[in-house]
Amino acid sequence: MLSVNVTLMNRQKLILSSLLTGLLFTITTMGVASALTGGKYLPEAKVPLVQARKIALKEFRGKIISEELEKESGGSGLRYSFVIRRRDKKHEVGIDAKTGEVLENSVEGERPD
Repeated sequence: MLSVNVTLMNRQKLILSSLLTGLLFTITTMGVASALTGGKYLPEAKVPLVQARKIALKEFRGKIISEELEKESGGSGLRYSFVIRRRDKKHEVGIDAKTGEVLENSVEGERPD
């Protein structure tokens, strides 16, 4: 009887740990102020949104305050555009949605779309 209770407790701990890990991952990768616009193009993207966010944040560390998936010239023609804020600076970082290549990393407003 005791071994059944211990096994059950271990299973519950594992489930709770998995849920907390998933929640932490979601919070750290989804710290976005607004939802993705242009989601209708997601089936065409070869790079998952979560991976594109990681690439963008590696280029310019901060908090993503807007994100968009759009058809635009350059690269494959499909890009994720992220506006990332760090203190008083905002950068627009463009990631090719089919290759993961960084297409743009500029001060926001420098080259408006």
